[in-house]
Amino acid sequence: MGATSHQAGAAGRALTADRPTSVRNVVLVGHSGAGKTTLVEALALTAGAVNRAGRVEDGSTVSDHDEIEHRRHRSVQLSLVPVEWGGIKINVLDTPGYADFVGELRAGLRAADAALFVVSAADGIDGATRMVWEECEAVGMPRAIVVTHLEAARSDYAQMAGVCGEVFGAEDPDAVVPLYLPLHGPAGPDGHAPVTGLLGLLSRRVYDYGSGERVERDPDPAELALITDARSRLIEGIIAESEDESLMDRYLGGEDIDLKTLVDDLERAVARGTFHPVLMAAPAAEGARQGLGTVELLELVTGGFPTPAERAPLAVTAPGGAARPAVTCDPDGPLVAEVVKTSSDPYVGRVSLVRVFSGTLLPEATVHVSGHGLADRGHEDHDVDERIGALSSPFGKHQRPLARCIAGDLASVAKLTRAETGDTLSAKDRPLLMEPWSMPDPLLPLAVEAHGKADEDKLSQALARLVAEDPTLRLEQNPHTRQLVLWCLGEAHQDVVLERLRTRYGVQVDPVPHKVSLRETFGAEATGRGRHVKQSGGHGQFAICEIRVEPLPPGSGVEFVDKVVGGSVPRQFIPSVEKGVRAQAARGVAAGYPLVDVRITLLDGKAHSVDSSDAAFQTAGALALREAAAEATMHLLEPVAELDVLVPDEYVGPVMSDLAGRRGRVVGSDRAGPGRTRVRAEIPEIEIGRYAVELRSVSHGTGGFRRAYARHEPMPPQLAEKIREQAEKGT
Repeated sequence: MGATSHQAGAAGRALTADRPTSVRNVVLVGHSGAGKTTLVEALALTAGAVNRAGRVEDGSTVSDHDEIEHRRHRSVQLSLVPVEWGGIKINVLDTPGYADFVGELRAGLRAADAALFVVSAADGIDGATRMVWEECEAVGMPRAIVVTHLEAARSDYAQMAGVCGEVFGAEDPDAVVPLYLPLHGPAGPDGHAPVTGLLGLLSRRVYDYGSGERVERDPDPAELALITDARSRLIEGIIAESEDESLMDRYLGGEDIDLKTLVDDLERAVARGTFHPVLMAAPAAEGARQGLGTVELLELVTGGFPTPAERAPLAVTAPGGAARPAVTCDPDGPLVAEVVKTSSDPYVGRVSLVRVFSGTLLPEATVHVSGHGLADRGHEDHDVDERIGALSSPFGKHQRPLARCIAGDLASVAKLTRAETGDTLSAKDRPLLMEPWSMPDPLLPLAVEAHGKADEDKLSQALARLVAEDPTLRLEQNPHTRQLVLWCLGEAHQDVVLERLRTRYGVQVDPVPHKVSLRETFGAEATGRGRHVKQSGGHGQFAICEIRVEPLPPGSGVEFVDKVVGGSVPRQFIPSVEKGVRAQAARGVAAGYPLVDVRITLLDGKAHSVDSSDAAFQTAGALALREAAAEATMHLLEPVAELDVLVPDEYVGPVMSDLAGRRGRVVGSDRAGPGRTRVRAEIPEIEIGRYAVELRSVSHGTGGFRRAYARHEPMPPQLAEKIREQAEKGT
C-alpha cells in the first residue's frame, strides 16, 4: 500500500502515506514569473487533485491563496500542495521567486529531498537561480529542470535547453541533457509554431497533447530523424553515470541498449544528484484534462527522485549540545521533526508546517519543542513540552485532517503556541535538537512607530508573532536611537511585514526615517563654569563648579576626575557634579547625540551652607559641560561598518566604484571560489542604509554582503554641520 486519496466534501480528505518509500518531497525553484505556481496547479490538475479549472472544489486556487498574494499577484510564502501519482504521494513545495522571500525558499529546500528548477523559455536564467543551483550542487541535492512559457512568441526550447546545459552543466555539460524534444503544431500568423507535444528521446515515442488529451503514437520519419539525432548524447550521458562499466563499451560497439536498462540507470543517476534531465511543461488548454509535459514530469518525480528513506542519516544533539546518535527515516524511530513554516489562522491560531525526519507524529501528543541559535534576531532559546492539536495536510487554504504523519512526510500542526520556524519537535522523554538551517541576514532597516494608542497596546504581541513566523525578520529596540527597527531582506519584504501587521493583527504603524547612532566628542581641551544660583523665598539653590574637558582616545567613554582642593566643593556634592555631567553627556552637548571619549575634571567650585544641594550641583555640572562645549571645537562621530561583499567576478568593478561613491575604503579583495570574489571595505553606516537593495541592483541580484560594527570616527565637517543645523531646527 502506498499513498491513498479520498475525497469528502469541499475540502476533501488528505492524502496519506504508510511508508517513507511512498513519499516524494520536491521543491520548485526559479525566479519570480518563471511559472512555478502555474506549474503546481497544472500538476495538481493532471493528478486529479483539482477540477479542470485548476481549482479546488470550492473554487479557490491551489497555490497563492493568501490575500496578500492575491493583491500582489505573486507568491510571498512557501506553500504545500500534495498530489498522488502511481500510488506515490508527492509533496510539491512552491516557493516565492522574489529575492526578498529567500527565507521561504530555504525552508522549502530544507523540507524537500529534490528540486525542480523552473526556467522560463522567454526570460532565461537569472543570477539568483544560478546561485541556488550551486548551493544544491554543493550538498548533492537531486535536481531536474523544467522549461516553461513555451507559448511565448519569442520562446525557443532548443535554445533554452542549450542555455541550461551551459549554466547548470558548467562542471559536466553531459549531465544536463533534454529528455524530450518539442513537437510543434502549425505556425500562426506571427510565424510562431506552438508546442503541441513531446518527442521522447529514450522511448522513441511521440506524446501528442494537441487534442487536449495525451495521445501516444509512433513517430513519423521526420520526427524519428529528430529523435535519432538527439538521442545519442542523452544515452551517452546516462551511460556515463551507470554503475555498469561495460555498458559504454557495449553501446560504442553498436549494441542497442534496452529501454529498461536506460530508464533504470537514468533514475538512479537523477536520485544520486549526478544527472539533471531537462523537461518542458505547459498548463492545460481550456477544457483539457492534462497540461503538456505534466505526465512526464510526474513520472520523473515518482521514478527518478529519491525517497525520504534515501536521505543521509540526520545529525542531532541533546538541547544542551551533547552528542546523540544520528537518526534515519524510520517511522518507528525516535521522533525528530522540524518546523519549516509558521503561520497564523484567525480561527485555529498558530499553525506549524512540519517535516518529520524520524518517528511518527500523532494528534494530541505531547512533544518537546526546542529552539536555539536565533537569539540575535529576537528569538529566545526555549525548551518546553507542549501538547499539539490536530494534524492536517494543507491544500490551498484548506487543512485536511490527518490521522498521523510518518517519517518522510509533511503535516500541519495546530496549537503549538511556543513553536517557531526552525524549531525541533521530539519526544518529551527523549528531547533532541536539529541544527537550524542557514538563513540570510536581514540588512535593510525599517524604523516604525505605532500609529495610535490602540496600535501601541497591540504592537508588541503582533511583532512577537511575526518574528516567530519569519526567521528572516529581526526585531531591534535600539537603545541609542530609541527606535523600534524591523530588519528585513528588501523593500517587498518590508511591504509584506507592514501589510501583515495591518491585516492579520489589526496594528497600524508609521514608517519613520531610520537613525544611525551618532556620537559627539571634543576636538580640543576646553573649560567651563557652571553657575546655578537662585533665590525665591525659603531655601534657595546655590552651586558653582568649574571643569576641564580633554579628548581621549576612541573607546575611552566618559571619565570623571576629582581635583578639587581646599574643600571648595564639599565632598558630599562631588558625586552630584559627576551625576550631572554624565547625564548631560548622555543627552549630548552639540547636536543631541551622546558625548564620548572625554575626561571631565572637576577643578573648583563654591557652595553655600544652606542653599547648596544635590540637585543644585547636578544642574551646575550639566551647565559647566554645556559651556565648555560652546567654546570648544566639537566633532560628530559616525559609526563605520566593516563590509564583506561577495559577488561574481564580472561585478567586482561596479561594486568597488559604488563603494567609493559612498565614502567607502576598499581594504582588500580575494577569491571566494570559482568565479566569485570577496570585497572587503570600511564604510560609514549612514551610507549603507539601503545597501541591501542597491547591491542587488548593481550585481543583478547575484551579490550578498555581511556587515559588522568597526568603530566610530569623525564625520566630514560639511556633513556634521548639516546634521547640527537639522538638530537645531528640530528636524
